[in-house]
Amino acid sequence: MASISRNLRRSLVPDRLRRLHLLLSQHPREYVTAECHRPVVLHKRGPDILHDPWFNRGTAFSMTERDRLGLRGLLPPNVVSSQQQIDRFMLDLTRLQKYARDGPSDTYPLAKWRILNRLHDRNETMYYKVLMENIEEYAPIVYTPTVGLVCQNYSGLFRRPRGMYFSSEDRGEMMSMVYNWPADQVDMIVVTDGSRILGLGDLGVHGIGIAIGKLDLYVAAAGINPQRVLPVMIDVGTNNEKLLKDPLYLGLQEHRLEGDEYVSVIDEFMEAVFTRWPNVIVQFEDFQTKWAFRLLQRYRKTYRMFNDDVQGTAGVAIAGLLGAVRAQGRPMIDFPKQKIVVAGAGSAGIGVVNAASRTMARMLGNNEVAFESARSQFWIVDAHGLITEDRADIDPDARPFARRKAELGHQGLSEGASLVEVVKKVKPDVVLGLSAVGGLFSKEVLEALKDSSSSRPAIFAMSNPTKNAECTPGEAFEILGEKAIFASGSPFHDVDLGDGKIGHSNQGNNMYLFPGIGLGTLLSGARVISDGMLQAAAERLASYMNEEEVLQGIIYPPISRIRDITKEVAAAVVREAVAEELAEGYRDMDARELARLSEEETIEYVKTNMWSPVYPTMIYKTD
Repeated sequence: MASISRNLRRSLVPDRLRRLHLLLSQHPREYVTAECHRPVVLHKRGPDILHDPWFNRGTAFSMTERDRLGLRGLLPPNVVSSQQQIDRFMLDLTRLQKYARDGPSDTYPLAKWRILNRLHDRNETMYYKVLMENIEEYAPIVYTPTVGLVCQNYSGLFRRPRGMYFSSEDRGEMMSMVYNWPADQVDMIVVTDGSRILGLGDLGVHGIGIAIGKLDLYVAAAGINPQRVLPVMIDVGTNNEKLLKDPLYLGLQEHRLEGDEYVSVIDEFMEAVFTRWPNVIVQFEDFQTKWAFRLLQRYRKTYRMFNDDVQGTAGVAIAGLLGAVRAQGRPMIDFPKQKIVVAGAGSAGIGVVNAASRTMARMLGNNEVAFESARSQFWIVDAHGLITEDRADIDPDARPFARRKAELGHQGLSEGASLVEVVKKVKPDVVLGLSAVGGLFSKEVLEALKDSSSSRPAIFAMSNPTKNAECTPGEAFEILGEKAIFASGSPFHDVDLGDGKIGHSNQGNNMYLFPGIGLGTLLSGARVISDGMLQAAAERLASYMNEEEVLQGIIYPPISRIRDITKEVAAAVVREAVAEELAEGYRDMDARELARLSEEETIEYVKTNMWSPVYPTMIYKTD
């Protein structure tokens, strides 16, 4: 292998990757067998296969497969292709959307979710094929904003279990419980405690819906094998009084554990899953702010884990902020000059500020002076107004960014100044909303932004779901005109500005990064997920758009490109893990071989290891 890699490195001809395939196909140790084409060995036959969504393919089973697997006579005689199955499903979907509604309160998006979920229950391969081929339409159904509605109504929507549930009543039993999950290999876990689902608050055990939705995107965008993902709900109670009194609620009807008792439950869970699956990656999702940072710091140097609300949101925001600099016609190296007003001091808001300040500091030399200069570019406003060092009981995570007394005098600001006051006085290049307060960027705030020191002020209304967005693109472009740059967390339509001009509504969705972070970590075999790996992911996303697109105000790519974006992001994560000597390799590709791959070869390595929804060869074997 080493000699092959050295020979490849010497080759500079344009058909290098084509010859890479040819050479590697002659050596069985290599990664040329695509993830989706590996044969599947089954220990079941007949109806057991048809009732298993992982393996069922319905009328697409060929006649030889029906004979081999004991299915002849259990299916209609006509064999159809996977594309014919999808065509039939899509036709039914159009017709059923109207009739699948469960009364007038059941919205069309929720009806779509119901129909897709039924397909998921029957045939996973076809479900993911439908999702991938219609990702722009269905990503908002399986993920934000519809997933929020699903979580709010989960007890009524529950039909069959998906994922695992650990509760405070399972203390002392989790190590044995993990062996109840049927998969011997799990690559990715998304875990939540349901305490802060999107911007909807404490939804308790209903929060499992967000873990399921995130993993759907890991499969669709990153090509993680769906048989090796696991959504997890850790139920430590709920403080939602409505759920505590609801006789149909499926979770523990007691108030949430706090303090050391809470931490001990999470500790036991982490020890259990990493004991059974030592190489698994755990993404923490929608934990309330007071636990998000604490748990991240507790585990990140020991386990392969990250928190998407803190680190994923930050990475996507940084990519957008760097894109906004480019859209202003300036090089990304000018990012440290941007003045940024941040609305929201929760886990997402502080996570973005921390990551953005580190990015600025790195550009300025990564020394103490650089960090102080970067800190001074942020003004954080929470529900009580501008955060300054005069505030009593400042959250420890926000304290480094509290404005100093010496700075406030010449700015004409004071502790608790309103968002409008801050925007008027600071004249920021960017206002960034992570407040979960819909409409916070009012007409007054947007009018004040007209005096921005930038020729193209940027508005990031990043709160989810849609109703929590700080403003809409229509409101932003109406007041600020065509020069504005707009991004949001949930999807909005572009705005017709007349005269053939378009106000582009960019969706700064975490799905641009978290699938690539997970896939890159998996394929590198990195021991932990470092800040450098996260930074590499964000910078690759920021550079993905070409110059012409960016100057038009398009700072995030369309969701339709998500598979290619994820491939590029994952490759950047792999290369950074190698550079930091964190990589330990994956399958037959060890760390030394990873280090020898060029950038193009790394991308090809990632692509080859991405699962695709094709029906694999099935082989029956007796136990």
